[in-house]
Amino acid sequence: MEPHPIPQAAVTTRKTPRQARAKATCDAVLEAAARLLERGGPEAVTTNAVAELAGVSIGSLYQYFPGRAAILAELIRATRAALLTDLERTCLEVRTLPLPQAVARLLDVVLAHHLARPARIAALEALEAPLPLAAETAALDRRITGAVAALLAAQGVADPQTAARDLAAITRALIDTSLSAGDLPALRPRLERALHGYLGL
Repeated sequence: MEPHPIPQAAVTTRKTPRQARAKATCDAVLEAAARLLERGGPEAVTTNAVAELAGVSIGSLYQYFPGRAAILAELIRATRAALLTDLERTCLEVRTLPLPQAVARLLDVVLAHHLARPARIAALEALEAPLPLAAETAALDRRITGAVAALLAAQGVADPQTAARDLAAITRALIDTSLSAGDLPALRPRLERALHGYLGL
């Protein structure tokens, strides 16, 4: 029997924290969820466990998150937002650098994002599929592709939009393979060979 799809409401926060105390509560919940995810995998992330580790009441947690799925979805969103911010900023900063140096700087950003907490990233990526985040994922991909395409256009790369999509796909595939195999030390050399080969560097 197919599992029931998770409704959009289940991954939507109940309200946006605006005051410092409310933001601190939400940040504590997300950090607690991330730590539980790293320690015990997805099964360890329950609302009671998150509230206890975060040091907040279960009632306070439910003020902002309708349940476990919303916590995980918001953790995915926060992780994605951090990567997107760093990538877009770096794409602007490196436009005038030689292309090999620009690629190296982008790899610095991507690898810092994935390797700082690899267990967390791997678990979150595995959790994305059952959550109704397809529209958000597509929007993120468009933003990343657009930023990289603008950089490639400034560097004179032919058909920068297609090149940006291809480079993103290559990078994602190699990262996923390395995370699954636990072969992180070899990841950067493999990425450099693949991206340089595609770009003819």
